[in-house]
Amino acid sequence: QVQLVESGGGLVQAGGSLRLSCAASTRTFSSYAMGWFRQAPGKEREFAAAISWSGGNTCYADSVKGRFTISRDNAKNTVYLQMNSLKPEDTAVYYCAGRLNYYRDSAPIRGYDYWGQGTPVTVSS
Repeated sequence: QVQLVESGGGLVQAGGSLRLSCAASTRTFSSYAMGWFRQAPGKEREFAAAISWSGGNTCYADSVKGRFTISRDNAKNTVYLQMNSLKPEDTAVYYCAGRLNYYRDSAPIRGYDYWGQGTPVTVSS
């Protein structure tokens, strides 16, 4: 069982930046592809970004491409989401997710098995 704990959410003005972190409680973190998803009030959860186990491949939703950057530090068992040029429509609870994916260095957008509890991000206009 893998536990994921997000941090770094908060309130920010439009145009500002935040960096989310997600710490994983597994010694085999480098075997997992990691993703960030978000759920806005009254909406379904949606994919935001993903990164392969090596960090060599990433994938982004069109809505965040060019503004968000996903990265990971396998030595620290941590994945990050740097969010720049934030917009009010980025307001959501952000969830970290993990998927065992050592056999393929891909950044999947679905099929995640482990989820964190979420961290809220509010962008004011």
